[in-house]
Amino acid sequence: MRFDVITLFPDMITGVLQHSILKRAQEKELLEVYVHNMRDVAEGIHKTVDDTPYGGGAGMLLKVDIVDKALQKLLSIPEINSIAKEKRRTILLCAQGKLLSQARARFIANHYEQVTLICGHYEGFDERIRSLVDAEMSIGNYVLTGGELPALVVIDTVTRLLPEVIRALSPEEESFSLMDEAGQPLLEYPHYTRPLSYKDMTVPDILLSGHHAEIQKWRMEQAKLKSQSRAHETDQTI
Repeated sequence: MRFDVITLFPDMITGVLQHSILKRAQEKELLEVYVHNMRDVAEGIHKTVDDTPYGGGAGMLLKVDIVDKALQKLLSIPEINSIAKEKRRTILLCAQGKLLSQARARFIANHYEQVTLICGHYEGFDERIRSLVDAEMSIGNYVLTGGELPALVVIDTVTRLLPEVIRALSPEEESFSLMDEAGQPLLEYPHYTRPLSYKDMTVPDILLSGHHAEIQKWRMEQAKLKSQSRAHETDQTI
């Protein structure tokens, strides 16, 4: 899987890629991530990539010509151009996009070989930029300074689902991958490790029983309880 990230702040991306699972996936040649500075296609001494909005208003907007030039420069790379169009996807990271979910991450992992992620900044985008992409994606109902953190979230979420990146059974029993009898996603069940007892908190007896069928039944019950509890939460509390 290859990711290409178009951003104004490359260092925000590259630093994270040098750690943990993302680093190991790159070392195994299961993941490639290339970061492209949007200012490289800007002209003039100031390398301007943004401008004030027509009609007035606060903030600055990323210019459509800058993003278009950055995308065209990407398409000129032979390694990308040689990938079939149906195996490539260009995603604009923005608040109006479809919410990232485990199902959408799995779809990306299963269907695409190359994904371009466009990171916004400032107040937002020139609306015409939306016509240049295949999809728009958000990681949650809140506002961030830019698209760099969402880009990393997308890369991390998708990478974990690629074959051979992590232990085979791990993704299937995680939150949102674990399913109930009706095929609805569940939150992950509780886990425990040593010490057996800590500050009056003990490991449930069922996990010490050795009865694997009963343990699995208990885990599914706990996952359903956690999911039901989440369903009754409100946005205003924590």
